Amino acid sequence: MELNEVAKVLKELGHATRLSIYKCVVRAGFQGVAVGTIQEQLQIPGSTLSHHISNLMSAGLISQRREGRTLYCVAEYEQLNAVIGFLNDECCADEQQTVKAS
Repeated sequence: MELNEVAKVLKELGHATRLSIYKCVVRAGFQGVAVGTIQEQLQIPGSTLSHHISNLMSAGLISQRREGRTLYCVAEYEQLNAVIGFLNDECCADEQQTVKAS
């Protein structure tokens, strides 16, 4: 994963409302959660919720699917794991280089 991609994801998750939405979607599991349920749980106006969902989708963090009249948000766990992996891969890298040089 490229630095700019990770920065975009972290930027979108850096907003408290979007992080709350994402947390709700991730907790729902692979089936996702209805947009109306997110709106009820978080008490967010529809237009505001739509804006934040759009931002999360543009970062590749969630996708949507429609079942009849219900729109579901589903977490893109691969994207989440890629960001976590990107950060985890850097863990203690400088320290390991110092140990190898000794």
